[in-house]
Amino acid sequence: GSSRIEEACDIYARAANMFKMAKNWSAAGNAFCQAAQLHLQLQSKHDAATNFVDAGNAFKKADPQEAINCLIRAIEIYTDMGRFTIAAKHHISIAEIYETELVDIEKAIAHYEQAADYYKGEESNSSANKCLLKVATYAAQLEQYQKAVEIYEQVGTSAMDSPLLKYSAKEYFFKAALCHFCIDMLNAKLAVQKYEEMFPAFTDSRECKLVKKLLDAHEEQNIDAYTDAV
Repeated sequence: GSSRIEEACDIYARAANMFKMAKNWSAAGNAFCQAAQLHLQLQSKHDAATNFVDAGNAFKKADPQEAINCLIRAIEIYTDMGRFTIAAKHHISIAEIYETELVDIEKAIAHYEQAADYYKGEESNSSANKCLLKVATYAAQLEQYQKAVEIYEQVGTSAMDSPLLKYSAKEYFFKAALCHFCIDMLNAKLAVQKYEEMFPAFTDSRECKLVKKLLDAHEEQNIDAYTDAV
């Protein structure tokens, strides 16, 4: 009966917490997973998702791949329930595991992109932009400069229109210009002109002056001037 299953859920949860106190993280994760599976039998989706997240947090300390598996189970339940903001948060958790524990940057990028999509759908644009900036940083490291440029320009343009974020727009246009520079010098020159027209405050910024000095030194093949500017 369902009352027996509920009792079993409580016992698994208590066991999981005792395993946590004993720092036996794998056993704690397994117990939380058992509780989650039983909650699914009872159609208690929210409780199941919570237990999968608890399992993921326990496994983070012992088995990063199993932590990801549990968080994906939780995400599936949350998206099925239409809870996209919380699903996005757990995609970020997965991305961070790929960044730090498993060091798989391409997979980290994919999860940051998914989180950004969910945040955008929920009109949480500042959270979406934080995820996109992570994507841009890693894309640039992987020499995917065009992808990084598009993100920096997109985030810079939205920052430019916000009184609170206006000051950060020059940083994003600066990074976009550097990525352009890595592709092609002429592209970078045209990009800097475009950013100055779009955002006149960029012209007087230290960032813009530095890019112009670097471009001039590169054009003249003047290594000393380039080094001095840097």
